[in-house]
Amino acid sequence: MTHNSYSHPFSRNDQSMVARWFWTVDRGLLGAALTLMALGVALSFASSPAAIGADESITDPFHYSWRMMVFSTMGLFVMLGASLLSPRGVRRIAVLALICSILVMAALPIVGDTVKGAARWINLGPFSLQPSEFAKPGLIVFAAWMFAEAQKGEGVPGVSIAFGLWALTVGLLLIQPDIGQTLLVTTTFMAVFFMAGVPLKWVAVIAAMGAGGVVSLYFMFGHMRDRLSRFLSPETTDTHQIDRASEAIRNGGLIGRGIGEGVMKRHVPDLHTDFIYSVGAEEFGLVLSLIMIGLYAFIVIRGMRKAMKLNDSFEQTAAAGLFMLIGLQACINVAVNLNLIPTKGMTLPFISYGGSSMMAMGLTMGFALALTRRRPGAYELGSNVAPRRRLLP
Repeated sequence: MTHNSYSHPFSRNDQSMVARWFWTVDRGLLGAALTLMALGVALSFASSPAAIGADESITDPFHYSWRMMVFSTMGLFVMLGASLLSPRGVRRIAVLALICSILVMAALPIVGDTVKGAARWINLGPFSLQPSEFAKPGLIVFAAWMFAEAQKGEGVPGVSIAFGLWALTVGLLLIQPDIGQTLLVTTTFMAVFFMAGVPLKWVAVIAAMGAGGVVSLYFMFGHMRDRLSRFLSPETTDTHQIDRASEAIRNGGLIGRGIGEGVMKRHVPDLHTDFIYSVGAEEFGLVLSLIMIGLYAFIVIRGMRKAMKLNDSFEQTAAAGLFMLIGLQACINVAVNLNLIPTKGMTLPFISYGGSSMMAMGLTMGFALALTRRRPGAYELGSNVAPRRRLLP
């Protein structure tokens, strides 16, 4: 036997589906995602006892940790399963996820659970499902597909269809209301639109419309005005959560207080979801914070570089959009914890507690891994790809 037969679980001559996946998937990106999942489980053990708080119905101090392990396992299987798909399979599953998410979101005003004034979840017994999490990767892949079809110049109104589905998704998000997800979906969607070949003059038009939309949201939603007011004038209102989070990050220093020694988690109700970054920064310091940020940066930079080298326009824009979605969501969560932007209620990908978030992030990363696999012709010059056209004049 050669040395390689001991180095890898599969031979290069093995033509099974799993073996082909092993030799074509980007193992660096996969390893970064798995590391983030492992960090999420580890931090759940640090936050679970405090997250339970005064809830006397929960007797196990690691209740959320065990559930996080289940969620991470489910997210892992979703990610690995999605990464096995062909580009056509990615399109099909993405469209299915988008349609199902839209249908469930449309039903939320009737059957959804209202928490803190927002109907974003549907109760499924021991679990709660947040459909908007699955709408995000579905919409990005679908939009990339429609933009690619429009570029072929065969009469498919791809741009109109994509914008119609975006408008429907955003409308359902605003009904909940969920301003944070609305801004994240819109920003990523417009980035995909730009990468698909929109002229620069339309970028200015879209940017102006986006600015007008944000101003309109400010006047339409009182809680958005309240959050912005608290951010701009913290001395005039209660900013307990973000103050404790900022204090925790400062107190963590370089190497942190130590495992289980953090005190911030006793005072913040959403520490295991929105503020898990602060928990990690307090107990493990700047070192862990930089490791987490470095892993996200690695995923985005490496993923975008691979996406930009793809020949097929759909695969290129879809993969780039998915990696951007992960990066933007991570940036928003970290920025909130650092008090750089108003609070958004956005989870930290792969690390925050939550079944819907974990499985949706697994689906997002799985789609991206599937699209960037080294298939014959995917990265080679001269493949049969229709010439790219501008989407708008």
